[in-house]
Amino acid sequence: MSGDKKEQEQSFNILPHPAKSNNPSDQSSEPAEHGGLQSASYNAYNAKGPHIPSHEIQQGLEQPKSRDELKAEAEKLNS
Repeated sequence: MSGDKKEQEQSFNILPHPAKSNNPSDQSSEPAEHGGLQSASYNAYNAKGPHIPSHEIQQGLEQPKSRDELKAEAEKLNS
């Protein structure tokens, strides 16, 4: 190694978290800046309600199996 090139020890710093409390709405900066639940693409606080399919789609779905049918399926798969 050459004498004019000094080796420097790598150092790391711990930075404080920007939150002042556990409430996500208390963030003072823009939500999209930090990502998470309030980011532009995943805004959990402005989510829509559940999707209820139309009557035609509901009629096209198969009926759920009874407990006895499910138990018979499980026994068949486990044997």
